[in-house]
Amino acid sequence: MSERRHGYAELDTVRLHYVEAGDGPLVVLLHGFPEFWYAWSHQIDALAAAGFRVVAPDMRGYNLSSKPAGVASYALSLLAADVRDLIAERGGDDGALLAGHDWGGVVAWATAAAHPDAVRRLAILNMPHPRRMLEGLRTVRQLRKSWYILFFQLPGVPERLLRARRFEALRGPFHEARAGAFTRSDVDRYVEAWSQPGALPAMLGYYRAAFRARLTRHVDPEPAPVAAPTLVIWGERDRHLGAELAQPHAADVPNLERVERIPTASHWVAHDEPELVSRLLIEFFGG
Repeated sequence: MSERRHGYAELDTVRLHYVEAGDGPLVVLLHGFPEFWYAWSHQIDALAAAGFRVVAPDMRGYNLSSKPAGVASYALSLLAADVRDLIAERGGDDGALLAGHDWGGVVAWATAAAHPDAVRRLAILNMPHPRRMLEGLRTVRQLRKSWYILFFQLPGVPERLLRARRFEALRGPFHEARAGAFTRSDVDRYVEAWSQPGALPAMLGYYRAAFRARLTRHVDPEPAPVAAPTLVIWGERDRHLGAELAQPHAADVPNLERVERIPTASHWVAHDEPELVSRLLIEFFGG
């Protein structure tokens, strides 16, 4: 196992904690809700052993990174700028190999579209391209799966519910993963991260900022196509996202290499099938 090095990147408006391992081409791994850098534990070690330099940050608002106040601090444009600046700060002068899961996938899509020079190759785990997601949310089927997005808009109530009984509501979805994918020790580390002062409202800020942007139409109706070669990895037992959303439109992702569907995996695909996901990333990033 490669040595993991903890550090902080001092960016324009935030301080991002990250874990780094290995040497070689730069790989940046973006976690989703409600995880933190630890979401990529298996892949950090595997990619480092394969000859990559891996940086897995706590995104703004999470764990040990800055938690700026206010919903506007979690606008997607700011989150994408964080990734661009982190890549530059960690020496990615020629860009990075970027992967994102869940909300990390949202931010990875946005970074690749808005800052193409920062992303050499893009891998997305269980998060549709934004256009496909919006199409899905126009259907009753997907709205039923995504009901919690509306609940998260309530002021204060979600924070109280999520914090209750040692974050039981946040721990619950982990049970959708295969048995043993999340150990008791893993869950304890997540609880510690969620317990950081200001973490819950910051984490929910991602959902609230996106919802308000849509309500006010403060969004780009025609996001730029993603130029980077792209791999989509999709756990087909995802209870939150319909499998039909995995395939992006060709006009949005003209250099899509493939959609790799994993029928044995849930939304927590990197935990359910860690060796397979690591192998797919190593092969794709080495291409």
